Amino acid sequence: MKALVLGGGGREHALVRALSLDPGVTSIHSAPGNPGISELAENHVINVTDGLAVTELAARIRAELVVIGPEAPLVAGVADALRDRGIPVFGPDQEAARLEGSKAFAKEVMETAGVPTARARVCKTAGQVSEALDEFGTPYVVKNDGLAAGKGVVVTEDRALAERHARECGRVVIEEFLDGPEVSLFVLSDGLHALPLLPAQDFKRAYDGDQGPNTGGMGAYAPLPWAPAGLVDEIMGSVVRPTLVEMNRRGKRYQGLLYVGLALTSQGPRVVEFNARFGDPETQVVLDRLATPIGAVLQATDTGGLKNIGSLQWKKGAAVTVVIAAESYPGDPVRGDVIGGLDTANALDGAYVLHAGTAWEGTSGVKSNGGRVLNVVGTGADLRQARARAYDAASRIELRGSFYRTDIAERAAAEL
Repeated sequence: MKALVLGGGGREHALVRALSLDPGVTSIHSAPGNPGISELAENHVINVTDGLAVTELAARIRAELVVIGPEAPLVAGVADALRDRGIPVFGPDQEAARLEGSKAFAKEVMETAGVPTARARVCKTAGQVSEALDEFGTPYVVKNDGLAAGKGVVVTEDRALAERHARECGRVVIEEFLDGPEVSLFVLSDGLHALPLLPAQDFKRAYDGDQGPNTGGMGAYAPLPWAPAGLVDEIMGSVVRPTLVEMNRRGKRYQGLLYVGLALTSQGPRVVEFNARFGDPETQVVLDRLATPIGAVLQATDTGGLKNIGSLQWKKGAAVTVVIAAESYPGDPVRGDVIGGLDTANALDGAYVLHAGTAWEGTSGVKSNGGRVLNVVGTGADLRQARARAYDAASRIELRGSFYRTDIAERAAAEL
């Protein structure tokens, strides 16, 4: 199988790495890719939100599977263009991708399908925002209705900050705050059948102790030793299957990855959000634990063959990823600083580095080129060992002004 992966971040590096370990995948291409991905795939410079450019590249390289990593190409309808050309693609069509592209649409689908989620109101005016904030109280939860690269949500006790975020976004969804730990569950779907992956937990706040502003994610780990027994089965029954049925009823067959962001509240699991693609950085740890070759599984979401896959197989042990962020992230990150220590970190036992926001510096050097620059993954027999290896490798990275959280998976590892 020849595969093409769209995107150039840490999630896409993790996908390329997983495909490279699949004996059924004979060659891998990426667009636009990054310096780390280039070690495993041939990179191509195109606009990945341009359906014509993507289909022309896929046809030229004779791709038998196109994996769409980020959300922007999905919302732009790139999956539609590929399917129109008969090219197998992993990712939902434009209309189905509205589950991520519009928070209001997702809430509408959940309400109709009876999916447990937070009470919410869609607001367009300052008056509507004020009424909703009064209704739900603190902490205030204000979400940009559209795409915001994982940073469109403000959770705050500060009324002025909540109102300012709403003004800047224009159309927002304001909802009640959900208590309890959050869990990410990825589910593969061919529209009729669904297959869950391993649950993971990520860390959204920028600093230790869940302090600071929301980010795209500062780290993640899997598996979750504290997760309630039967959690995945419960979510498949109460959330995933009703959602897929409702999407089919609307004529929007959902094929690809459904990301279910959950809060395990005192009243039971509640959906925080849906995404239409693999989450970042949870993908990095979930795919590290996957033992089943991934290529045919992803392709089956397009061909309707998930029912023939059976259950997925998982490696024993655990994985932890630590995000190394650039100075000033999640604001305007500093770019262009040379990165050192990559070879040293990659040489450590049970650890490796995935590139998230990097670019070439000269002919062989690598520099920072984004907010979340690197994902350092540690693996081990349990979370303690995986965590120790991840932080050992992270300490070897040299990037001026960079920072990372030191408490990823700390509580879960301590409770083992």
